[in-house]
Amino acid sequence: MQGFEPAYMRLYRSGELDSRASLALSLQEQCCLCPHSCGVNRLEGEKGLCRSGVEPWVSSFSAHFGEESALVGDGGSGTIFFTHCTLRCVYCQNHPISQQGDGNPCSVNQLADMFLMLEKRGCENINFVTPTHFVPQILKALEMAIPRGFHLPLVYNTSGYERAEILKILDGIMDIYLPDIKYADDGYALKYSGVKDYVSHNRLALKEMFRQAGILQCDERGVAQRGLIVRHLVLPGGISGTEDCLEWMARELSPHIHVALMSQYHPSFKAPDMPEIARRVTVAEFLPLARLHEKLGFQGWIQPLW
Repeated sequence: MQGFEPAYMRLYRSGELDSRASLALSLQEQCCLCPHSCGVNRLEGEKGLCRSGVEPWVSSFSAHFGEESALVGDGGSGTIFFTHCTLRCVYCQNHPISQQGDGNPCSVNQLADMFLMLEKRGCENINFVTPTHFVPQILKALEMAIPRGFHLPLVYNTSGYERAEILKILDGIMDIYLPDIKYADDGYALKYSGVKDYVSHNRLALKEMFRQAGILQCDERGVAQRGLIVRHLVLPGGISGTEDCLEWMARELSPHIHVALMSQYHPSFKAPDMPEIARRVTVAEFLPLARLHEKLGFQGWIQPLW
């Protein structure tokens, strides 16, 4: 990564990073970091839907080699799994972390230490998984880590249920956006993820992420340095609205973005008790969607498991 400078370095030198971190922190007084906008005072220990206060909660951090190849490189993606989530997906494979609170509180300084430890291990980037409700803590930790030599690209790995206004605070800070596009229908989003307004917030968020980061850019090794990668998990029975999602991205973003089309859904958590999603996606369901992905011209990965 010789010669590469992460986007946030310029803002750090100008003092703008500190201003953005302070702004994000102040938004927790009447919390509006995610579209739920619970309005609780997290600075005083109140907790909203995400069940998070002012301290970051982390489930684990490690070099992860199961991400897209452009994120893994030689050293792996330095993944930090944050506890809790702004969604309530009934099929979540990480439900002990996202919904049952599996993790531990840490200080912002300890979070900065994690950045530096993962960098020392040779990781290619720092990959924040479900970071939305801890944006202020991430920015403060980044401020602490930079003077200690930290300089890796940052990956914002999210369900895609975001407020575009909050993402604007991250403009020039996050190098790589890795959002989901889960649904094309709010009725399904409410039934299976517990939010009634996923589609509008998700699509505005993807537009903002693309405005900031653009088409994926990689170094000579094929390792991502900047850009947008969108993930879409195909659900059984057309519930994810894959055709609509793909056509919207090609039309409203670009047919040249990287889209990971994933077929590895399996019934987890509460899904086995819901007959319509208590099965895997079939070949007959997935193959036409894979062909559409190719027809539209997307870069990226098609990930069938058969």
